[in-house]
Amino acid sequence: QVQLVESGGGLVQTGGSLRLSCAASGRTGSSVAMGWFRQAPGKEREFVAAISWSVGSTVYADSVKGRFTISRNNAKNTVYLQMNSLKPEDTAVYYCAARLTYYSDNYVYTAHYEYDYWGQGTQVTVSS
Repeated sequence: QVQLVESGGGLVQTGGSLRLSCAASGRTGSSVAMGWFRQAPGKEREFVAAISWSVGSTVYADSVKGRFTISRNNAKNTVYLQMNSLKPEDTAVYYCAARLTYYSDNYVYTAHYEYDYWGQGTQVTVSS
């Protein structure tokens, strides 16, 4: 089992920045691929960014490319999402996700059904 706890959400003006964190606990000695998703009111959960386990390869949704950066600190079992140049359309609940994988796995998982563990979510609101 892996437990995930997100933090860092809040209210920010258009053009501002926020940094989300996701701390993993439980089977932290295992190889874990991680990602961020978001869900706005009345919309389906959508992929935002993901990072592979072995070498930290990354993939971003087109809507956030160039503005958001995903990174990880394996020693701290934490993944981050730096969000810059925020727009009102970025307003959503942001969820951290994780899946156990194998040591040499460099695949970047981008589909929600590929993840086994989810955090409780953190609200990000961008005012216009």
